[in-house]
Amino acid sequence: MVSICPTVTAENAHIYRTQIERVVPFATRIHIDVSDGVLAPTKLLELDKIWWPGGVRADLHVMLQDPFAHVELYRALGPQMVIVHAEAEGDFIAFAETMHRHGIETGVALLQSTTVDTILPAIDLIDHVLIFSGKLGYFGGTADLGLLEKVSQLRSVKPSLEIGWDGGINDTNARALADGGVDVLNVGGYIQRAAQPELAYQKLVSVLA
Repeated sequence: MVSICPTVTAENAHIYRTQIERVVPFATRIHIDVSDGVLAPTKLLELDKIWWPGGVRADLHVMLQDPFAHVELYRALGPQMVIVHAEAEGDFIAFAETMHRHGIETGVALLQSTTVDTILPAIDLIDHVLIFSGKLGYFGGTADLGLLEKVSQLRSVKPSLEIGWDGGINDTNARALADGGVDVLNVGGYIQRAAQPELAYQKLVSVLA
């Protein structure tokens, strides 16, 4: 079953709370963006100010140049998963091994120009790959369905891998993404900018039914 995962992308604590409160009444899984303003151009709410209510799964998408410097904070926050970028600096293998010891899944995001081959040496330690088709640090972007080729490549290497998509998801392309093998649809602007976020969410549910 494909998961619809509302995204929280907020530059300050007020916007963050507003976005969280928009989606937690109906979402069972949320995708929280963190950015340092280096790897991504926009600086979002600081990692040490992130929170979410109980009863909802949280995945942290850390758009940080040095994501592995915050291992203790990830452990303290206790998300289901931390997604780092293949384009970031540092030792992913040591990071993944540490996270797994503490029951936290590890994911890797690939920007449009980053090939699947980049992450194959660590594929056994990767629980999730995020195909990124948006604009780092912003809602919006275009869902480039040509990137579904990466999904096929990943499936051929590790069939059990969970694969997510971030960027440009709406009711006109959600079915194509699901049919293309994407397991998790991380949806930002389509839900957060909707006059009635829950109705937008339910529209996606109906498209995928």
